[in-house]
Amino acid sequence: MERVRVNYDTLVQITKAISTIRDPEEIVLITVEGVTHALNVKGCSLFLFSPGSEELKLAGSFGLSQEYLKKGPISALRSIAAALQDRQPVAIYDVSDDPRIQYPEEARKEGVASILAVPIVVGEHLMGSMRIYTATPWEFTINDVNFAQAVAQIVGMSIEMCRINKGLKESIDILKTMRDPKTVAYKKRTPYEGVPKGFTRQEIAVATAER
Repeated sequence: MERVRVNYDTLVQITKAISTIRDPEEIVLITVEGVTHALNVKGCSLFLFSPGSEELKLAGSFGLSQEYLKKGPISALRSIAAALQDRQPVAIYDVSDDPRIQYPEEARKEGVASILAVPIVVGEHLMGSMRIYTATPWEFTINDVNFAQAVAQIVGMSIEMCRINKGLKESIDILKTMRDPKTVAYKKRTPYEGVPKGFTRQEIAVATAER
């Protein structure tokens, strides 16, 4: 029950943090770092869907190397496509032996073992996808999936509000207002820097112990 409580607390803190922010870049970076710490995983990334190219464009990430982020274009039709086509979460237990992975060799070199992909949907609009990466093979629990879906929904609505406030036509246009995430997403930070205020080190320690 403690693990569930910590995830719930993190969800509340992320919601509080991004509800007062109008900068999409900051919203994305708070989200991916908060999720990484909450689940004690290797990293997290957030992509926006580009209808014109049928690709997922990186909006921000935490815990992943620049080399991995620059591995190549992410095809919405080849890279864990079911998460977008069916608009349902997809868990990949072994990325090295699953045809749904577009870049299995790059994932292996990065030290990624398992991936959870959840769609970001606002209303009937498919906005993108959030992906969670583990360093060891991991069977994601229903609580992990529910937590990821809730965060994806909240960050999706926040990005949509940013789009409206900025007078942009499409969600993907948000990327034009942000710095290149491949150059700013991965930074040398302390293990707790960027975690939403109010999420204490003691809570993180409990989550780590439960993991």
